Amino acid sequence: MELKFGLISADSHVAFDRDAFISRMSRSKWGDMIPHVASQEQDGEIVDGWAVYGGPPEGQVCNCPAVMGDPFPHWPMRWEEVPPTAYDPQRRLKALDIDGVDAEVLFPNPPGALFYSYGDADFELDTVQAYNDALSDWARVSDRYLPLAAVPWLQPGSEIAREIERAVEAGHRGVNVMGKMPKGLPHLVDPFWDPIWAACEDLNVPVHFHGSAGLTAGTSIKFWDGYSERQAHSAMTSTSAVTPAQIVPQLIFSGVTERFPNLKFVFAEAGIGGLNYVIAACDHEWETRQLWSEGLATRPSETVRRQMFVNFWFESEGIKLRNDIGIDNLMWESDFPHVASYYPKSWEAVERVLDGVPADDRKKLLYENALRIYQVKAAAPAGVA
Repeated sequence: MELKFGLISADSHVAFDRDAFISRMSRSKWGDMIPHVASQEQDGEIVDGWAVYGGPPEGQVCNCPAVMGDPFPHWPMRWEEVPPTAYDPQRRLKALDIDGVDAEVLFPNPPGALFYSYGDADFELDTVQAYNDALSDWARVSDRYLPLAAVPWLQPGSEIAREIERAVEAGHRGVNVMGKMPKGLPHLVDPFWDPIWAACEDLNVPVHFHGSAGLTAGTSIKFWDGYSERQAHSAMTSTSAVTPAQIVPQLIFSGVTERFPNLKFVFAEAGIGGLNYVIAACDHEWETRQLWSEGLATRPSETVRRQMFVNFWFESEGIKLRNDIGIDNLMWESDFPHVASYYPKSWEAVERVLDGVPADDRKKLLYENALRIYQVKAAAPAGVA
């Protein structure tokens, strides 16, 4: 990869072409159960959404307000309104150039990747493989795309590990997982999942928790029916700051990080600030409960700096605490093409947030850390800070 701008987004979202699953799954086997765009009437209007497993279309046809134009924000109601920039990897490259972004790590967009919710292991596996293959095609278009694989949770651990290996061989740079496992399956940190962590550690690809990661902290208070649509979105997404505080202690105190000391964990769209508290809290508990006597030999703050990474995009106050977390543990994100994105003026936000940050720190935050964590070889031309 050649760096033209000196900026990598560690959290962006890939949108799928309407035929992405239809073209990769057996119609004779799955028919209308294959994820596809379908129409229905809603409040007197015809709207499109993704229909999965024979159900009615649900949710947005594409979450891409950053490329929808004025008025901002609004979302497409029909597939024909979706700008190709959202789902066409060639067109997307032009958007990256406009925004001054060299590369982006690709998280899900509708229809998402939670195909385990239908309780059909065969369907989940075929759909996850189609999902991963679609993202592999993005990586083949350009090395500026760094896709993350979905995992088929309803398969045995060894089969999940094989799918991760297959996806990484096809260009994926990590995996995206949920903090809360599907109903009936073991807890996230149960040794049952060790084959997954072993595969990721062996392949040197990071494990990602995005946003709330499926956790329900604050559910009873954030979903109030008196909110407007914009207020509800703000009340929901702002609580993602507590995601690392819920997951980091589980990974450390269960012994996962001791068993897999080279495994990397990335917390995307959860900000920086929450990690400072959880570092202090875990160290306090480790010292007070003398947990080294139970096999947890490493001080939690050392574990975090060794294995855990968080993203930022607007937290200028959080950046002032960058050395408390570790300058090597932070990466910039754009969230493109979602509503939080500053596209096409990401650099204006970058300069505001990093005002006064020394050049060496800026390089780490904006691209060097991402290059290292995602094993990307890049040449920086003259002029890239």
